Amino acid sequence: MDSLSIVILAAGQGKRMYSSLPKVLHPIGGQAMLSRVIRTARSLKPQRLIVVYGHGGEQVRQAIPDPDILWVQQSQQLGTGHALKMALPQLPTTGQTLVLYGDVPLTLSDTLQRLIAAAADGVAVLTDTLENASGYGRMLRSADGKLQAIIEDKDCTPVQRAIREINTGMLVLPNIQLNRWLAALNNSNAQGEYYLTDVVALAVAAGVSVNSASVSASWEAVGVNNKRQLAELERILQSQQAQALLDAGVTLADPARIDIRGTLQHGMDVAIDVNCVFEGVVELGDQVSIGPNCVLKNVKVAAGSQIAAFSHLENAVVGSDCRIGPYARLRPGAELADHTHIGNFVEIKNSRIGSGSKVNHLSYIGDAELGRQVNIGAGSITCNYDGVNKFKTVIGDQVFVGSGSMLVAPVILENGATIGAGSVINQTAPAGQLTLARVRQVTLAGWRRPVKK
Repeated sequence: MDSLSIVILAAGQGKRMYSSLPKVLHPIGGQAMLSRVIRTARSLKPQRLIVVYGHGGEQVRQAIPDPDILWVQQSQQLGTGHALKMALPQLPTTGQTLVLYGDVPLTLSDTLQRLIAAAADGVAVLTDTLENASGYGRMLRSADGKLQAIIEDKDCTPVQRAIREINTGMLVLPNIQLNRWLAALNNSNAQGEYYLTDVVALAVAAGVSVNSASVSASWEAVGVNNKRQLAELERILQSQQAQALLDAGVTLADPARIDIRGTLQHGMDVAIDVNCVFEGVVELGDQVSIGPNCVLKNVKVAAGSQIAAFSHLENAVVGSDCRIGPYARLRPGAELADHTHIGNFVEIKNSRIGSGSKVNHLSYIGDAELGRQVNIGAGSITCNYDGVNKFKTVIGDQVFVGSGSMLVAPVILENGATIGAGSVINQTAPAGQLTLARVRQVTLAGWRRPVKK
């Protein structure tokens, strides 16, 4: 496909989205619709990729910082034919041009390859057949089944409206004819727009072959015009991804209650409970189990580890045979070695936790480095921030920190140190010694509680 150019039309405003976000930037599967279309287009390895943008202007371009895209602005939205005409100066005079749409996010690469093959040296249109074709352009064929023209719904006669074969809008055109055909378009129609679909009749009149290919499923050609349609396509996409996981051997407690907003790589015997969300790039090793209502974003979990319910992991690495949660939070920079335990209501941020170490209850570990077989008692925290700067806590191997302790960074707890419960530690705790830092307990005789007056 060295001679293939692809033009993605993405200039629409999307008034029915009722949003300040340009329509093509609304996400599906964790990715902007336009980004998903671009990814599909890239899979076809085109010679050039052009995006025609309009509403949202620089917001669209900034959201998709791809240096290899040729951006063309359509300042006035005068129809699809006018949009392609804006891209004409960027197109060569030879080869083919495939036209896609930035708000049609689920078209398959295989389908587009069939459409390109159908074009040969002429035109090819991607079609679908619907029980209710209302609102779509109809495919007009001759008695022998050859395509003659496309009529938009608002311009159809009652007889033409009975046609069930519809135009998806995606088509392949020969570049050598584009300048002539686009110049011949007019806006004498119900919407006062320059329809790209009118090139089909122009091709027929010029004796150029016009063929078609059809989608494998109707959702491939569905465009998004409102939040309801976006939600419907989201469910279709999530269902497809869930079925692919099941086919690959992943156990899903309920395929209808999982959301993958990125990529999920997995080993064997992986089990995922209900209402889990996976964002960015997530890798799960063999025999990993994910409890219900967990969120994992850009996370790698090694073999045999278990993530219990309601845990939230982001930009973190979990070693093998670890136990996380329930209600645990691993923030960016958390790195857990093998056989570690992070328990309920524990937060780890930008810290490395050594093999066999445990932080099991109601604790915060930030900007710290823990050695092997460390035990952090309930309610203990690293005081890593003075309001301006962050400081590091270093904890050696086999350190025991009693419950309710405050470790004021920068501070070092040497190998084998024991910290008595309720201590505030702001100096080095020596190896193998018990260190206490408490206010002496005092009882005031004769003290009485105040009473309301």
